[in-house]
Amino acid sequence: MRYEGFGPVFDGESRVLILGSFPSVMSRSEGFYYGNPRNRFWPMLAAFFHEKLPQTIAEKRALILENHIALWDMVGTCEVNGSSDASISEATCVDLNQVLGGKIGTILCNGTKSFSMLGEHFPQLLSMAEKLPSTSPANPRYREEVWHAALARALRMDNCHKND
Repeated sequence: MRYEGFGPVFDGESRVLILGSFPSVMSRSEGFYYGNPRNRFWPMLAAFFHEKLPQTIAEKRALILENHIALWDMVGTCEVNGSSDASISEATCVDLNQVLGGKIGTILCNGTKSFSMLGEHFPQLLSMAEKLPSTSPANPRYREEVWHAALARALRMDNCHKND
């Protein structure tokens, strides 16, 4: 079965683009990014910005935009078995030009799949990109402090954010 991803979340004040691969089954069911309650994305972001954990799509969208983040997935449409990036096939890539420009100066890739697709389809953007450990609950190598350090660098908040 062919699935379609979500549109981007961004505005003219977005300075950092966080790229995932493709929405999980739970995310597709919820209708928004990182819908699996075990995914570490929203808790990590809320902790970094010292905000309460967002519960609704509106709260998640507000957390992203109020903190100058853009959010999207590299895969626009694909066939996928469950939620595994390894099972993605027949993928089409999104057009990142829709969100780039303006103030975006850094791309943080949430895992290997998004980073490899970025390199394949937009190699000219790799110099502004960083591959980070996936926030997926299936990733045993996830480290929150790596994400926090990358966000601090990207948002130039090193002086006002206490690193772990």
